[in-house]
Formats: sequence, structure tokens, C-alpha cells
Amino acid sequence: MALTLYSHPLASFCHKVLIALYENGTEFNQVIVDLGDPGETAALTAKWPVGKIPVLHDGARDRVLPETSIIIEYLQQHYPGPVTLLPTEAERQLDARLWERFFDLYVSVPMQKIVTDRIRPEGGNDPVGVADARRTLDTAYQMIESQLAGKSWATGEDFTIADCSATPGLFYASIVQPFASSQRNLAAYFERLIARPSVQRTLAEAQPYFHFFPYREAMPERFVHGQG
Repeated sequence: MALTLYSHPLASFCHKVLIALYENGTEFNQVIVDLGDPGETAALTAKWPVGKIPVLHDGARDRVLPETSIIIEYLQQHYPGPVTLLPTEAERQLDARLWERFFDLYVSVPMQKIVTDRIRPEGGNDPVGVADARRTLDTAYQMIESQLAGKSWATGEDFTIADCSATPGLFYASIVQPFASSQRNLAAYFERLIARPSVQRTLAEAQPYFHFFPYREAMPERFVHGQG
């Protein structure tokens, strides 16, 4: 196989790329990277010195692709499938890109701030930063609730790169900061996301690692036991 994805089954940004790959049935090898292992980290940084995952290597073109948005766009250009994750029409593509960035920056990033604060060394917690992150999630949830009115997916009736981004961010964010009972559009959208086969497969692969998640005690049983 030409494509190798360096990732980890628990990492939300890796989920984003896995969903894109599974949506189109793209063949690839997956290498799970243990960032706590110096040898595995060195092998990753040899490809991408920043040391962040996921990273995609295309052996057919000898090309290394970091960053989730770039990886998904590259896949559409060179390994297209039945699902067009980046719309070809300019305005629709702009909407998809906008909401993809929104979910990354205003759902996934604050979610990660809350999660990683729990595993900081004693005395190293950042309560102000966590409070800011929770306020950001509150605002994001309200904006998503409005955006989804009358829509099946983030930008309309087609599943796009924005939904690939939304899924892992909302999956983990909903655990650390549940949706408000009034956010019915958001809750229904989340259920549509997790029912999608590409997402079911991604979560099934992550399930054996969920015991490492710092908020494991708050995770709904249907995810802990792989019920989807």
C-alpha cells in the first residue's frame, strides 16, 4: 500500500483523518505511535520534526503530509473516493473549510485544554485556562446549535470535511462538558455523526484505549463497551 498513517487510536485529530479515510474506503497502513517511547518518537520526528500526529506518508510520491486539513485535501486530490469531502463549488467549499476550522479551534482545542489539565503534575493546573476553555465550548455549542437548524450535516445535506472535524471534537467535548438540554439540534447531529459507519469503525478501534482517557469515569457506557 502506498499510504501509511502515523497516528494513535485515542487522539481526536487522528480520528478526523481516519473518518475521512474510512468514508472513501481508502486503503492505507496504520502505524500506532507511542509518543512516550523515545524510539517511536524519533521515527516520527524524522518525518515531521514538530512531532505531532497524525502524519501521512505517501510512498508512491515520497511525500510526507502533516496537519489534518492538508491530509484530507491531499487524499481528495490524489486518492478520491465516492464521498467528496471538500465541495467543488466555491461557496460551499468555503463553508466547509470555515466550519472545519471552527470545530478544530473552538471545540477540539478547548476540549484538549480541559482534558490535559487533569493530567498535569500536582501544582501545575491552570484553573483560569480551563474556565476560559469551558466558556469557549459554551459559545461554540450555542453557535453550532444555530448553524444546524434545518441541516443534516454541518454545512447542509452533504457530509464534508467539517463533519470529519466535528465528530472527534464533539465526542470528547460532550464528555467533559455535556450539551445543554435545550441544544436539541446539536444533540441530534451528534447522534447522526456517531451512527455513521466510518465513525463507528473509528470509535471501535479507539475503545480498547478509552481506559487511558482522563475523564474515563464520565464516559457513557455505550462508548466504554463499544456499543456506539
